[in-house]
Amino acid sequence: MGQWQLAWSHVAILWRDPEEACSSQCSLVLVESIPVGLDYSPSSPRHLPIFQAWMDLLDAANHSVDIAAFYFTLRDSDTQEKETSSWQGRQVLEKLRDLPSRGIKLSIAVNGPQKSDQDTKELASKGADIKYVALESLTGGIVHTKFWVVDSKHIYIGSANMDWRSLTQVKELGAVLYNCSCVASDLHRIFTMYQALGGQGASLPKTWPAYVSAQSSLTHPLKLQLSGSSAELYLSSSPPALCSTGRTPDLTAIVSTIQDAQAFIYISVMDYVPQCTFCQPKRFWPVIDDALRAAACNRRVKVRLLISCWQHSDQSMFLFLESLSVLSQEPLGCPIEVKLFVVPASAKQKLIPFSRVNHNKYMVTDRLAYIGTSNWSEDYFTNTAGVGLIINQSEAAPGASQLTLREELEAVFHRDWSSAYSQALSRKPSCAAKN
Repeated sequence: MGQWQLAWSHVAILWRDPEEACSSQCSLVLVESIPVGLDYSPSSPRHLPIFQAWMDLLDAANHSVDIAAFYFTLRDSDTQEKETSSWQGRQVLEKLRDLPSRGIKLSIAVNGPQKSDQDTKELASKGADIKYVALESLTGGIVHTKFWVVDSKHIYIGSANMDWRSLTQVKELGAVLYNCSCVASDLHRIFTMYQALGGQGASLPKTWPAYVSAQSSLTHPLKLQLSGSSAELYLSSSPPALCSTGRTPDLTAIVSTIQDAQAFIYISVMDYVPQCTFCQPKRFWPVIDDALRAAACNRRVKVRLLISCWQHSDQSMFLFLESLSVLSQEPLGCPIEVKLFVVPASAKQKLIPFSRVNHNKYMVTDRLAYIGTSNWSEDYFTNTAGVGLIINQSEAAPGASQLTLREELEAVFHRDWSSAYSQALSRKPSCAAKN
């Protein structure tokens, strides 16, 4: 433990009283990236673009920007020819590059090694503190997390990678919380753990230091005013090896959200595979699947899954989804429905690698909202680093003009579920055919 303690000696400790740190000005905004060419009706819900949210956060930064990311490819350097839709990613990179010259500390914890380190090397040359976290050697997984902490009071959590495609070519969803120091402090504790694991010769401790202990959990959520309405909120994390004292594991957060639902459960995720996908050999993993079956068949809670379909979809996923959907048939009549969401692509757009997909990772029930960063298979909860934001804000304050996050998320789900881009489930859908 001596080496571990030395690795922590340079890390700043954030001590805050959550009740003092979170003021009545704490607010939340749902943010989205809608791919070019995906068009909804004018009356459909619209939310702040993730690109604009990121630019606003960078403009507002005064002293620090901390980013946890899977990878950095904010330029189209990975494509054979220049892609005109990459301009938003380039602008974000320029803003990040200029932060140190403004006296703002830019700290990045990213999965290591990177397939392309052009962006991170350039940011490092401008003064950014880059930590490459070789998580595979520690837990067998990767850093799949996607969040920001700005000035120790604003945060972003969502599905969008630090990738130009996430701003114009991939459908993404996240949330930005402003002036929420208590939440930012708690999220920064997770970031601090990533930073320490990015040090040379880093190893997992048997026990995490007390100063990174969770400040919120399933059993002890933060109680705060969110956009003028009372709310309870906590952050979850995966894998268990990266859960400090008191931290609710991300899988526990998901299952407990399902078990808490009384009327409906709506899920929109890119991958839903009740397997250990990257295990050799693969193995069945029914934890979330069992929770959904019990909710629908035992408690008669309406379950709807909107799952992405693209050329990289795991072909076994559609059979697993069919095994859920078939429960709706009589005599069982369990209220489970499954649809696929397909992002349209032109001939030119099809040439852009790893694009044109609904990358969302959220769940909304009649009581709770969950926004995460992980795909739904065993590996992401047992080996891979990710986070979740769980909010209980059932009702808006009397006279409030803004919907709660839960209400906004439910409206987004209905928009997508009933859109022209959702289609019936099939065993071998054409949207999953390899090019």
